[in-house]
Amino acid sequence: MKNKIKTLAIGAAMTAAFGMTAHAQSADALIDKLVDKGILTVKEANDLREEADKNFTTAFATKTGMADWVKAMKFNGDLRARYDGVFGRDPSFVDRNRLRYRLRFGFTADMADNFEVALRLTSSEGSGGGDPISGNTTFADNGSKKLVFLDLVYAKWSPIHTPDWTGVFTFGKMENPFVFPSTMMFDKDYTPEGLAAQFGYNINEKHALKFSAGAFVLDETKESSSDPWLGGAQLRWDAKWNSKWSSTAGVAGFAIKSVEELNNVNVPNGNLGNTRRGVEDSLLNGTSTAPQYGFVPIYADAGVTYTFDEFPLYPGAFPLTVSGDFVHNTAAPKDNQGYSIGVTLGKAGKKGTWELAYRWESLEADAWYEEFVESDFGAIYRLPLAPTKTPYGVNGTIYGPGTNVRGHWVKLSYSPYDSLTLGLSCFMTELINPVAAGADSSATRVLADAVWKF
Repeated sequence: MKNKIKTLAIGAAMTAAFGMTAHAQSADALIDKLVDKGILTVKEANDLREEADKNFTTAFATKTGMADWVKAMKFNGDLRARYDGVFGRDPSFVDRNRLRYRLRFGFTADMADNFEVALRLTSSEGSGGGDPISGNTTFADNGSKKLVFLDLVYAKWSPIHTPDWTGVFTFGKMENPFVFPSTMMFDKDYTPEGLAAQFGYNINEKHALKFSAGAFVLDETKESSSDPWLGGAQLRWDAKWNSKWSSTAGVAGFAIKSVEELNNVNVPNGNLGNTRRGVEDSLLNGTSTAPQYGFVPIYADAGVTYTFDEFPLYPGAFPLTVSGDFVHNTAAPKDNQGYSIGVTLGKAGKKGTWELAYRWESLEADAWYEEFVESDFGAIYRLPLAPTKTPYGVNGTIYGPGTNVRGHWVKLSYSPYDSLTLGLSCFMTELINPVAAGADSSATRVLADAVWKF
């Protein structure tokens, strides 16, 4: 009788697998239910999932004409709804309250011979190609239609995949191949364009090394053959000492070539902070000026995680992570350092989980290129003259994210469902070197998010 029930159950699962619109959800849910009831073993369930995926891919290829060498097509995306409030104590600053969204949708094609191609679309604002470090779009302009841009377009080849070694090569507009505990170096929305190589070596079951290198185009101009580009390399050591303790540490070096071509006419200008050529202060009095100093920073980071077996009001194992990072720009004579230190309790993303994070950050004016760093971390500038183009504010007093900023960042996240995460962030910041004597540069920025992933 049990075998008969099992046969019928497998048949039902396979039927669900051939439902083209709900393949993954219906088949997986049914298989999980059969395991819970003891009708299928875990091994039988895994074998069934593999067979269902194979049959679905074959059926999908037959119905769509997909090439035989395409092994799988994966669709993914997320929608973030956000309240964004910016408040300053300077009486000349106009507080801002905005409703914004970020939508991302893409697909990945896994192919034979270890190839992968991907494309992702994103919302964003700005002229030309949109904002390089933000997908935010503000509800404004009487219900006007909103823009969509290409966020990822890449081809990836993974020719090395042994138990000890891995090797991946990527060409195109890609996810950042470098790993950081903070956004002091790159905003999480930044997707560089160029070439990258990543290698991994498993020393043993507890220790692994990872090496990443990349060369990325920052601009291409017809006026000059000295196009600006970014080169970088990073080495990481990841360790899992036992079931409780794990750690990570990394060291990296970066260099930007032809900084003089990174003027605000050639590249999108969203952030502030860098000292500009021919300008005594670090603002955009001349909007066509490039950064005065080069960027050849040395970067290091480290973090340690302890995992509790349980924690109040948290399902499952509970991680606690402490991390920090430091950068020194060897090409600038002053205002050339930055650091951050933070602690994270828990990890949101699965139903019922939550996360509480705190980070202190200080990033001096010329420690790194202003247009790479976190777009939400800024302070109040009172300008001697209002610049031609400002990311925020009016009347010569603006909120400027970028470098030359220090302050606190607190974030609380909770996932009531697997697909939904709610978040509340608060930035309390000030300029390291205020622009106008006696001006109050302190700012508070509040972000309230709801993120649906699919």
